[in-house]
Amino acid sequence: MGSPARGSGARPRLGIDLGGTKIAGIVLDRDGSTLAEARIAAPRGDYAATLAAVAGLVLHLEAEAGTPCSVGIGMPGSLSPATGLVRNANSHWLNGRPFAVDLGERLRRPLRIENDANCLAVSEAIDGAGAGARVVWAVILGTGVGSGIAVDGRVLPGRNGIAGEWGHGPLPSPRDDERPGPACYCGRRGCVETWLSGPGLAADHARRHGGSLTGEAVAAAARAGSPDAQETLSIHVERLGRAIAQAVNLLDPDVIVIGGGLSRVPELIAGLPAAIAPHVFADAFDTPVRASHHGDASGVRGAAWLWAADAA
Repeated sequence: MGSPARGSGARPRLGIDLGGTKIAGIVLDRDGSTLAEARIAAPRGDYAATLAAVAGLVLHLEAEAGTPCSVGIGMPGSLSPATGLVRNANSHWLNGRPFAVDLGERLRRPLRIENDANCLAVSEAIDGAGAGARVVWAVILGTGVGSGIAVDGRVLPGRNGIAGEWGHGPLPSPRDDERPGPACYCGRRGCVETWLSGPGLAADHARRHGGSLTGEAVAAAARAGSPDAQETLSIHVERLGRAIAQAVNLLDPDVIVIGGGLSRVPELIAGLPAAIAPHVFADAFDTPVRASHHGDASGVRGAAWLWAADAA
Protein backbone atom coordinates (compact mmCIF):
# COMPACT_ATOMS: atom_id res chain seq x y z
CA MET A 1 0.00 0.00 0.00
CA GLY A 2 3.04 2.31 0.10
CA SER A 3 3.32 5.19 2.53
CA PRO A 4 0.16 5.78 4.56
CA ALA A 5 -1.95 8.86 4.18
CA ARG A 6 -1.01 11.42 6.77
CA GLY A 7 -2.86 14.53 7.75
CA SER A 8 -0.92 17.78 7.99
CA GLY A 9 -1.51 17.83 11.75
CA ALA A 10 -0.11 14.36 12.38
CA ARG A 11 2.36 14.18 15.25
CA PRO A 12 5.55 12.16 15.06
CA ARG A 13 5.05 8.53 16.01
CA LEU A 14 7.06 6.88 18.75
CA GLY A 15 7.54 3.12 18.82
CA ILE A 16 8.89 0.82 21.51
CA ASP A 17 9.99 -2.76 20.92
CA LEU A 18 9.97 -4.52 24.29
CA GLY A 19 12.21 -7.57 24.07
CA GLY A 20 13.47 -10.03 26.62
CA THR A 21 17.01 -8.62 26.68
CA LYS A 22 16.68 -5.13 25.17
CA ILE A 23 14.14 -2.35 24.75
CA ALA A 24 14.45 -0.38 21.52
CA GLY A 25 12.74 2.91 20.77
CA ILE A 26 12.33 5.15 17.73
CA VAL A 27 10.53 8.32 16.71
CA LEU A 28 9.38 8.52 13.09
CA ASP A 29 8.44 11.74 11.36
CA ARG A 30 5.40 11.90 9.12
CA ASP A 31 7.47 10.78 6.12
CA GLY A 32 8.98 7.81 7.95
CA SER A 33 12.35 9.39 8.59
CA THR A 34 13.98 8.86 11.99
CA LEU A 35 13.92 11.77 14.43
CA ALA A 36 15.34 9.92 17.43
CA GLU A 37 16.24 6.41 18.50
CA ALA A 38 17.68 4.65 21.52
CA ARG A 39 18.20 1.20 22.99
CA ILE A 40 18.51 0.09 26.60
CA ALA A 41 18.88 -3.22 28.43
CA ALA A 42 15.61 -4.82 29.50
CA PRO A 43 15.17 -5.53 33.23
CA ARG A 44 14.69 -9.29 33.28
CA GLY A 45 12.25 -10.84 35.70
CA ASP A 46 11.08 -7.52 37.15
CA TYR A 47 7.68 -6.20 36.11
CA ALA A 48 7.86 -2.88 37.98
CA ALA A 49 11.33 -2.18 36.61
CA THR A 50 10.11 -3.00 33.07
CA LEU A 51 7.29 -0.46 33.38
CA ALA A 52 9.71 2.17 34.64
CA ALA A 53 12.21 1.45 31.86
CA VAL A 54 9.63 1.67 29.07
CA ALA A 55 8.09 4.88 30.45
CA GLY A 56 11.52 6.42 30.92
CA LEU A 57 12.54 5.57 27.37
CA VAL A 58 9.36 7.13 25.96
CA LEU A 59 10.00 10.37 27.82
CA HIS A 60 13.67 10.39 26.79
CA LEU A 61 12.79 9.94 23.11
CA GLU A 62 10.14 12.65 23.22
CA ALA A 63 12.72 15.00 24.72
CA GLU A 64 15.16 14.09 21.94
CA ALA A 65 12.49 14.65 19.29
CA GLY A 66 11.41 17.91 20.92
CA THR A 67 7.69 17.23 20.63
CA PRO A 68 4.90 15.06 22.05
CA CYS A 69 4.33 11.85 20.09
CA SER A 70 1.76 9.11 19.66
CA VAL A 71 3.05 5.92 21.32
CA GLY A 72 2.88 2.35 20.07
CA ILE A 73 4.34 -0.66 21.87
CA GLY A 74 5.38 -4.00 20.43
CA MET A 75 5.79 -6.77 22.97
CA PRO A 76 6.00 -10.55 23.30
CA GLY A 77 2.71 -12.31 23.84
CA SER A 78 -0.57 -10.45 23.56
CA LEU A 79 -3.26 -8.73 25.58
CA SER A 80 -6.27 -10.91 26.31
CA PRO A 81 -9.50 -9.34 24.99
CA ALA A 82 -11.30 -11.06 27.88
CA THR A 83 -9.18 -9.75 30.76
CA GLY A 84 -6.83 -7.11 29.36
CA LEU A 85 -3.93 -9.00 30.93
CA VAL A 86 -0.76 -10.13 29.16
CA ARG A 87 -0.68 -13.79 28.11
CA ASN A 88 1.70 -16.11 26.26
CA ALA A 89 4.76 -13.85 26.66
CA ASN A 90 8.13 -15.59 26.81
CA SER A 91 9.10 -12.66 29.07
CA HIS A 92 7.17 -14.49 31.75
CA TRP A 93 7.17 -11.63 34.26
CA LEU A 94 4.67 -9.82 32.03
CA ASN A 95 2.10 -12.63 32.02
CA GLY A 96 -1.04 -12.01 34.03
CA ARG A 97 -0.21 -8.31 34.43
CA PRO A 98 -2.33 -5.29 33.34
CA PHE A 99 0.56 -3.90 31.31
CA ALA A 100 -1.53 -1.61 29.08
CA VAL A 101 -3.36 -0.06 32.02
CA ASP A 102 -0.26 0.36 34.17
CA LEU A 103 1.82 1.90 31.39
CA GLY A 104 -1.03 4.14 30.26
CA GLU A 105 -1.36 5.50 33.80
CA ARG A 106 2.37 6.25 33.94
CA LEU A 107 2.41 8.04 30.60
CA ARG A 108 -1.06 9.60 30.90
CA ARG A 109 -2.03 9.09 27.27
CA PRO A 110 -3.65 6.50 25.02
CA LEU A 111 -1.37 3.70 23.81
CA ARG A 112 -1.54 1.09 21.11
CA ILE A 113 0.00 -2.24 22.07
CA GLU A 114 0.46 -5.22 19.78
CA ASN A 115 2.38 -8.47 19.58
CA ASP A 116 5.87 -7.95 18.14
CA ALA A 117 5.13 -10.10 15.08
CA ASN A 118 2.13 -7.90 14.28
CA CYS A 119 4.45 -4.90 14.44
CA LEU A 120 6.80 -6.59 11.98
CA ALA A 121 3.88 -7.10 9.60
CA VAL A 122 2.79 -3.46 9.80
CA SER A 123 6.31 -2.14 9.32
CA GLU A 124 6.96 -4.26 6.25
CA ALA A 125 3.51 -3.54 4.80
CA ILE A 126 3.87 0.23 5.07
CA ASP A 127 7.36 0.87 3.77
CA GLY A 128 9.21 -2.43 3.70
CA ALA A 129 9.31 -5.68 1.74
CA GLY A 130 5.50 -5.81 1.52
CA ALA A 131 4.91 -2.21 0.47
CA GLY A 132 2.21 -2.04 -2.19
CA ALA A 133 0.65 -5.38 -1.20
CA ARG A 134 -2.79 -5.61 0.38
CA VAL A 135 -2.28 -8.73 2.56
CA VAL A 136 1.17 -9.17 4.10
CA TRP A 137 2.03 -12.22 6.20
CA ALA A 138 5.18 -11.61 8.23
CA VAL A 139 6.95 -14.61 9.76
CA ILE A 140 9.50 -14.38 12.58
CA LEU A 141 12.14 -17.12 12.57
CA GLY A 142 14.44 -16.42 15.47
CA THR A 143 14.75 -17.61 19.05
CA GLY A 144 11.04 -18.33 18.72
CA VAL A 145 8.62 -18.60 15.80
CA GLY A 146 5.58 -16.44 15.24
CA SER A 147 3.82 -14.41 12.63
CA GLY A 148 1.62 -11.39 12.11
CA ILE A 149 -0.85 -10.31 9.45
CA ALA A 150 -1.34 -6.82 8.04
CA VAL A 151 -4.24 -5.93 5.74
CA ASP A 152 -4.06 -2.55 4.03
CA GLY A 153 -1.25 -1.63 6.42
CA ARG A 154 -3.23 -2.38 9.58
CA VAL A 155 -2.88 -5.24 12.04
CA LEU A 156 -5.37 -8.07 11.73
CA PRO A 157 -5.59 -9.09 15.41
CA GLY A 158 -8.47 -11.57 15.18
CA ARG A 159 -11.49 -11.93 17.44
CA ASN A 160 -9.46 -13.59 20.20
CA GLY A 161 -6.32 -11.56 19.62
CA ILE A 162 -4.35 -14.55 18.31
CA ALA A 163 -4.34 -14.13 14.52
CA GLY A 164 -0.94 -15.23 13.25
CA GLU A 165 -0.11 -17.46 16.25
CA TRP A 166 1.45 -19.94 13.85
CA GLY A 167 4.35 -21.16 15.96
CA HIS A 168 2.29 -23.26 18.35
CA GLY A 169 0.48 -25.53 15.95
CA PRO A 170 1.89 -28.92 15.00
CA LEU A 171 4.33 -29.38 12.15
CA PRO A 172 2.17 -30.42 9.17
CA SER A 173 2.40 -33.90 7.63
CA PRO A 174 4.97 -35.21 10.12
CA ARG A 175 7.14 -38.10 9.05
CA ASP A 176 7.64 -41.07 11.34
CA ASP A 177 10.95 -39.65 12.59
CA GLU A 178 9.21 -36.36 13.43
CA ARG A 179 6.69 -37.89 15.84
CA PRO A 180 5.91 -36.93 18.56
CA GLY A 181 8.39 -34.10 18.11
CA PRO A 182 10.43 -32.07 20.60
CA ALA A 183 8.82 -30.83 23.80
CA CYS A 184 7.68 -27.19 23.68
CA TYR A 185 7.47 -24.74 26.57
CA CYS A 186 3.74 -24.36 25.86
CA GLY A 187 3.21 -27.93 27.09
CA ARG A 188 2.71 -29.54 23.69
CA ARG A 189 5.11 -31.55 21.55
CA GLY A 190 6.14 -31.04 17.96
CA CYS A 191 5.09 -27.40 17.66
CA VAL A 192 6.28 -25.55 14.57
CA GLU A 193 8.48 -23.45 16.87
CA THR A 194 10.37 -26.47 18.20
CA TRP A 195 11.40 -27.40 14.65
CA LEU A 196 11.78 -24.10 12.83
CA SER A 197 13.29 -21.65 15.32
CA GLY A 198 17.02 -20.99 15.40
CA PRO A 199 17.40 -23.24 18.47
CA GLY A 200 15.21 -25.82 16.71
CA LEU A 201 17.59 -25.88 13.73
CA ALA A 202 20.57 -26.19 16.09
CA ALA A 203 18.94 -29.02 18.06
CA ASP A 204 18.08 -30.93 14.90
CA HIS A 205 21.67 -30.67 13.67
CA ALA A 206 22.95 -31.89 17.04
CA ARG A 207 20.57 -34.88 16.94
CA ARG A 208 21.78 -35.79 13.45
CA HIS A 209 25.47 -35.02 13.57
CA GLY A 210 26.43 -34.06 17.13
CA GLY A 211 28.21 -30.88 18.13
CA SER A 212 26.79 -27.63 19.45
CA LEU A 213 26.49 -25.28 16.47
CA THR A 214 23.92 -22.49 16.61
CA GLY A 215 21.32 -22.28 13.87
CA GLU A 216 23.18 -19.48 12.10
CA ALA A 217 26.44 -21.42 12.44
CA VAL A 218 24.80 -24.44 10.79
CA ALA A 219 23.82 -22.20 7.86
CA ALA A 220 27.37 -20.80 7.67
CA ALA A 221 28.85 -24.30 7.71
CA ALA A 222 26.48 -25.35 4.93
CA ARG A 223 27.61 -22.33 2.90
CA ALA A 224 31.22 -23.35 3.48
CA GLY A 225 30.56 -26.79 2.04
CA SER A 226 29.92 -29.03 5.07
CA PRO A 227 27.83 -32.01 3.83
CA ASP A 228 26.37 -32.57 7.30
CA ALA A 229 25.27 -28.94 7.64
CA GLN A 230 23.93 -28.92 4.08
CA GLU A 231 21.80 -31.96 4.89
CA THR A 232 20.43 -30.34 8.05
CA LEU A 233 19.66 -27.05 6.28
CA SER A 234 17.98 -28.85 3.36
CA ILE A 235 15.68 -30.75 5.75
CA HIS A 236 14.98 -27.53 7.64
CA VAL A 237 13.90 -25.69 4.48
CA GLU A 238 11.65 -28.60 3.49
CA ARG A 239 9.94 -28.53 6.89
CA LEU A 240 9.56 -24.78 6.69
CA GLY A 241 7.96 -25.14 3.26
CA ARG A 242 5.36 -27.56 4.68
CA ALA A 243 4.56 -25.26 7.58
CA ILE A 244 4.30 -22.10 5.49
CA ALA A 245 2.15 -23.84 2.87
CA GLN A 246 -0.43 -24.71 5.51
CA ALA A 247 -0.84 -21.01 6.32
CA VAL A 248 -0.83 -20.07 2.62
CA ASN A 249 -3.74 -22.45 2.06
CA LEU A 250 -5.68 -20.64 4.77
CA LEU A 251 -4.67 -17.00 4.22
CA ASP A 252 -3.28 -16.83 0.65
CA PRO A 253 -1.28 -13.62 1.33
CA ASP A 254 0.02 -11.33 -1.39
CA VAL A 255 3.55 -11.32 0.09
CA ILE A 256 5.36 -13.46 2.66
CA VAL A 257 8.02 -11.55 4.59
CA ILE A 258 10.60 -13.42 6.69
CA GLY A 259 12.09 -11.69 9.73
CA GLY A 260 14.16 -12.78 12.71
CA GLY A 261 17.72 -14.07 12.84
CA LEU A 262 17.21 -16.79 10.21
CA SER A 263 16.02 -14.18 7.69
CA ARG A 264 19.73 -13.40 7.31
CA VAL A 265 20.32 -16.84 5.78
CA PRO A 266 19.97 -16.22 2.02
CA GLU A 267 19.91 -19.93 1.18
CA LEU A 268 16.81 -20.34 3.33
CA ILE A 269 14.93 -17.49 1.61
CA ALA A 270 16.02 -18.65 -1.84
CA GLY A 271 14.91 -22.24 -1.24
CA LEU A 272 11.50 -21.52 0.21
CA PRO A 273 9.33 -21.00 -2.92
CA ALA A 274 10.23 -24.45 -4.25
CA ALA A 275 9.71 -25.99 -0.80
CA ILE A 276 6.29 -24.37 -0.37
CA ALA A 277 4.85 -25.02 -3.83
CA PRO A 278 4.25 -28.81 -3.60
CA HIS A 279 2.08 -28.38 -0.52
CA VAL A 280 -0.10 -25.48 -1.73
CA PHE A 281 -3.63 -26.44 -2.82
CA ALA A 282 -3.43 -24.67 -6.16
CA ASP A 283 -2.17 -25.26 -9.68
CA ALA A 284 0.53 -22.60 -9.25
CA PHE A 285 2.35 -20.79 -6.45
CA ASP A 286 3.89 -17.41 -7.27
CA THR A 287 3.66 -15.58 -3.95
CA PRO A 288 6.86 -13.55 -3.34
CA VAL A 289 8.93 -14.68 -0.34
CA ARG A 290 11.21 -11.88 0.83
CA ALA A 291 13.53 -11.10 3.71
CA SER A 292 12.36 -8.18 5.84
CA HIS A 293 13.52 -4.84 4.45
CA HIS A 294 14.10 -3.18 7.81
CA GLY A 295 15.74 -6.16 9.53
CA ASP A 296 16.06 -5.82 13.29
CA ALA A 297 14.39 -2.38 13.14
CA SER A 298 11.10 -3.72 11.73
CA GLY A 299 9.54 -4.38 15.13
CA VAL A 300 10.20 -0.95 16.57
CA ARG A 301 9.19 0.83 13.35
CA GLY A 302 6.00 -1.19 13.21
CA ALA A 303 5.16 -0.20 16.78
CA ALA A 304 5.44 3.45 15.74
CA TRP A 305 3.30 2.82 12.64
CA LEU A 306 0.45 1.40 14.76
CA TRP A 307 -0.85 4.98 14.60
CA ALA A 308 -0.27 5.31 10.85
CA ALA A 309 -3.94 5.47 9.93
CA ASP A 310 -4.56 8.39 12.32
CA ALA A 311 -3.80 12.06 12.04
CA ALA A 312 -2.82 11.74 15.74
